[in-house]
Amino acid sequence: MSDKLDQNEIERLKGLSNKDRYQIPRQTMPEQDPHERRKNFREVPHGLPPMTAVLEANRCIRCKKPGCVQGCPVGIDIPGFVGLVAAGDFLGGIRKMKETNMLPAICGRVCPQEEQCEKVCVTGKKGKPVAIGRLERFVADWEREQGKMETPLVGKPSGKSVGVVGCGPAGLTVAIDLRRAGHAVTIYEALHAPGGVLMYGIPEFRLPKKIVAAEVDVVSRMGVEIRYDYVVGKLETVDDLLKKHDAIFLGTGAGLPWFMGIPGENLCGVYSANEYLTRSNLMRAYDFPNCDTPIARSKRVAVVGGGNVAMDSARTAVRLGAEEVYLVYRRSETEMPARIEEIHHAKEEGIIFKILHNPVRYIGDDKGRVKQVECVRMELGEPDASGRRRPIVVKGSEFLIDVDTVVVAIGNGPNPLVPRTTRGLDVDPKKGTVMTDLNTMRTSKKGVFAGGDIAIGAATVILAMGHGRKAARSINHYLETGVWDIKYLPGEEPKTEQPEAKGQ
Repeated sequence: MSDKLDQNEIERLKGLSNKDRYQIPRQTMPEQDPHERRKNFREVPHGLPPMTAVLEANRCIRCKKPGCVQGCPVGIDIPGFVGLVAAGDFLGGIRKMKETNMLPAICGRVCPQEEQCEKVCVTGKKGKPVAIGRLERFVADWEREQGKMETPLVGKPSGKSVGVVGCGPAGLTVAIDLRRAGHAVTIYEALHAPGGVLMYGIPEFRLPKKIVAAEVDVVSRMGVEIRYDYVVGKLETVDDLLKKHDAIFLGTGAGLPWFMGIPGENLCGVYSANEYLTRSNLMRAYDFPNCDTPIARSKRVAVVGGGNVAMDSARTAVRLGAEEVYLVYRRSETEMPARIEEIHHAKEEGIIFKILHNPVRYIGDDKGRVKQVECVRMELGEPDASGRRRPIVVKGSEFLIDVDTVVVAIGNGPNPLVPRTTRGLDVDPKKGTVMTDLNTMRTSKKGVFAGGDIAIGAATVILAMGHGRKAARSINHYLETGVWDIKYLPGEEPKTEQPEAKGQ
């Protein structure tokens, strides 16, 4: 399709029947050649050209009961913004989008739309769903590239102040919505850059840092103060912050890496995915020696795990020059939690999938550096609590893989620093998450709210943003009324009585 809008074609598309719309194939998004992108950190997909976006948007049949809206954690008016794109009104489309989502260029790139809005798309019942995520990315990129990014209106000053701990997706969303309501907001960020996991956890080739910076900049333009290198729990506690602010939101994420507890995890060359990706992303270790936080150059890398973080780590290792990268996962590909798109890209880039395998120990050389990983083969049994079939060790199946680097990407837990230094804040003893009423995002400590990974464990960017939006409504209600002990926010009471929500 052409890069320029064709008004005659747009008018023709307006007149299509739903039967005709079903016949339009889902549009492909151009991307870098796999052999080329193995050598660089540039973004893989290039985005949709304007008329391709218009055509894709015209696949939407404008159904009477759009399940896509309910499938979106932040409640975007998807038919509304898609309809505006279909008509060639891209400015209207981004304005509609930003009524509920101020980070569309980010969400359009990293959110699992196939498991949310697109999963319940009516068009998808007869074929492939409308590419909602790609259209979201398109309008956001169009706005930025055209220099039309607008600053949301800030509400009349309320005289109230809120402290937000963490500048990730939940914290950013809370800050934006609270400024819209007129409250003063200060974000306390432990690192030297904004964005949280958006900056340190997701590689440049999947989410460019300039995209994050552009969308985060709106927070500063709205008058939010961001204090960097500010470790709450060290410099000040939450109790200290409550002396400065009328309410506090905890959005500290899940930055505590998990390990398997197997022999050899303390060998040199065994990284957590958190360290590996942070060094590469935020500290630009991929640009050594221009940047002085290097990652040891690897030839043979084993990445343990099957989620998006594992894919990010494996694909980063390829770009850092590894000759062979193994993805070691204990279940089958069907059970992999990573996005289908990420699995597809990893395979294209030459990642070697060791499916139904699990490491049992790491073996080091005489200098204390990892040189091999011992694995066992697995088979699948009955489903476990996660609903996925439980992996079972095949006896006598041990074998060795020669490696010089291992990246463990099996999940993360909440950083315990804030909970440990905050009196009266109840924490789940098993998960380490802050006990949070998910109806109101209120914690056990008056004036303190929480959301995102700190409340439920490692989840998605868009789910954290959904928590942020609900928390902002709840904080606003608390600041206006002074009432703390409520079961549901006004207007959000269930139609039928439900059991009281408990912390996760």
